[in-house]
Amino acid sequence: MSADLSRAVWHKSSHSGANNDCVEVAGNLPGAVAVRDSKDRGGPALAVTPKAWNAFVAAVKDGTFKLD
Repeated sequence: MSADLSRAVWHKSSHSGANNDCVEVAGNLPGAVAVRDSKDRGGPALAVTPKAWNAFVAAVKDGTFKLD
């Protein structure tokens, strides 16, 4: 999916530490949610549909990606 990110408003998790090792998410775009590396703000960003983003977040919350 491609999206115009010129109006993206990026938010970083409040759980990220001072070292800036986190991702940032822009959820204000019509028809897209964008994600980027907070250490490389000028680098590439991934854009997905809101439905795909919501499914990913739900899977994280229910432990689907638990690495233990």
